[in-house]
Amino acid sequence: MEGRDLHNSKRRLTEPLTLVKQRIFSSSQFICAERGDIILTINHICDNHTLRIFLYSLIFFLSVFGNLLIIVVLTVNKRMRTVTNTFLLSLAVSDLMMAVVCIPFTLIPSILKDFIFGAAMCKIVAYLMGISVSISTFSLVAIAIERYSAICNPLKSRVWQTRSHAYKVIATTWVLAFIIMIPYPVVSHLQRVQRVDNSTAHLCRHKWPLATAEQTWYILLLLVLFAIPGVVMIVAYGLISRELYRGIQFEMGHKKGSSDVKNGLTSTLSTGSDDGDGCYVSQRPASMEMSSVGHNKSQKSDRPRSNTSEAKLEAKKRVIRMLVVIVVMFFICWMPIYCVNTWRAFDNVSALHALSGAPIGFIHLLSYTSACVNPIIYCFMNTRFRKALLVTFSCCSSPCRHRRHSIREHEEDAMATAASMSKFSYTTVSTMGPC
Repeated sequence: MEGRDLHNSKRRLTEPLTLVKQRIFSSSQFICAERGDIILTINHICDNHTLRIFLYSLIFFLSVFGNLLIIVVLTVNKRMRTVTNTFLLSLAVSDLMMAVVCIPFTLIPSILKDFIFGAAMCKIVAYLMGISVSISTFSLVAIAIERYSAICNPLKSRVWQTRSHAYKVIATTWVLAFIIMIPYPVVSHLQRVQRVDNSTAHLCRHKWPLATAEQTWYILLLLVLFAIPGVVMIVAYGLISRELYRGIQFEMGHKKGSSDVKNGLTSTLSTGSDDGDGCYVSQRPASMEMSSVGHNKSQKSDRPRSNTSEAKLEAKKRVIRMLVVIVVMFFICWMPIYCVNTWRAFDNVSALHALSGAPIGFIHLLSYTSACVNPIIYCFMNTRFRKALLVTFSCCSSPCRHRRHSIREHEEDAMATAASMSKFSYTTVSTMGPC
């Protein structure tokens, strides 16, 4: 009887898990928590860590490999050092830092149920996590604004869109990120806790002086690193898509007008005048007779021009789809984690009760996925970047002569592409007026 009462007493003490007050900063798993003088064991251990380790490792290697490739290609190839690629290089560096700092220091404490890296690393990791996320977000915003200016206001943007200006913007984003994230190393500290088996573990957690300070901080992050950048990207890419859609309509209308002109000329050539006796006499202008000599020759060139026009239209449609993907992926990757952090700041108990375990682990993984998604969207989907990638690593599989030949072909193709884009982007688009 006494044994049963003792068992029920222990059960009542371990049931109120919603009174947990302490959290792990870089992990979604909780080791233990204090309620008065009683140590409560929280068993949020996943039965199978294999899937989590596999997913985190996959994201880690894809992020490191993809961003390293971008850094190498953009650094080695001088012709790839454009204004946009300068921002992409900064984005790749920040994403690489995010993968190296965030993923291992989130996964390992989550699996071991112990932050084994020490008090100094607790502060350093928290600081670098915030910096990498901030720089990545600021870089995405800078790329969106740069693309908007280049496409919607091409003539004005030529004056200030230089690499030196890009370097200044990038330096500003890095300095701003280092300044904004100063509170993280201040409030982060390592806490010793006792397990149920009397062993010692450590938690890397935040200790805010006031609850209002924590709430203000996470609201600030929600606005500065998610809401405002998201709105800027939506507006910028929305205006770019509208401008490209206008270009598509313009070219389709121009193509239709050209077809109507051809049909009108054909109708004029086949239409005669009635001389009163029922005979249909064809009246052909002399200019038409002279132009008909070169008509057959021009027919051969109409088909390539038509194919080129269709290729441009399809390219613009692909760009619009890619812009939609960029905005959607930004919100998919970052909206859950910022919403959860704000929720935990205002109601930590209910947030821990609802999200502990697999849900918060998946949310963290979503945010880290952006480090491998950005290289795919911004670089590997770009034809010119893929060509530069082949040129960069052609020395590994081809002789030097073949490499020089490939570089020459790449340069000629780039010059032709630039000439084609300049004809449309800086003349046709600019005549439509600003966005």
